[in-house]
Amino acid sequence: MPVILLITAVIGSIYTGIATATEAASLGVVGALILSYFQSSLTLETFKSSLLGATKTSCMIAFILAGSTFLSLAMGFTGLPRNLAVWIQNMNLSPYLLILVLMIFYIILGMFLDGISAVVLTMAIIEPMIRQAGFDMIWFGIFLVIVVEMAQITPPVGFNLFVLQGMANKDMGYIAKSAFPLFLLMIFAVILVVIFPEIALWLPEQMVQNLN
Repeated sequence: MPVILLITAVIGSIYTGIATATEAASLGVVGALILSYFQSSLTLETFKSSLLGATKTSCMIAFILAGSTFLSLAMGFTGLPRNLAVWIQNMNLSPYLLILVLMIFYIILGMFLDGISAVVLTMAIIEPMIRQAGFDMIWFGIFLVIVVEMAQITPPVGFNLFVLQGMANKDMGYIAKSAFPLFLLMIFAVILVVIFPEIALWLPEQMVQNLN
């Protein structure tokens, strides 16, 4: 129950606008320290071990991001992502076929780029296509977040797979097999969001109504 309350407090502080994502992360750290103190699991040794583990993980992610940034610059220089987006635009697809092709496009792109780079390099071409197809831009933003995050666990070279490999100390084959069911679940989530767009739009609509 305390752990569930901590998760609720962290996520709730973001959704209610009390805290930014970074501030909510700090809240989570403080809450975890308080919980571990009352559960008598917080000692100087465990605290040192936690700091060392966090430092190792942060450094590992920083190196992965550095390599990803270099690859993003190289691909941006070649113009490959943009040219692929233009190629999709010239196919003149129907709206739902366009969504299917874009999902495949971002999954493949996510094998080589981090999510932000994939979006930044292609959105100038993709955004007018989506508007012309008649899709709600808030819905497409939520769809894109799900697809891009799904691409980050796409075997064999998804960005987050390398992070998990470093944290779990397992070989990439084991990590990819373990992540594959989650990849299928995210595909199912995308299908639901496409068939029932009100799933993605319900919360934004409630927030707009409350503001009005």
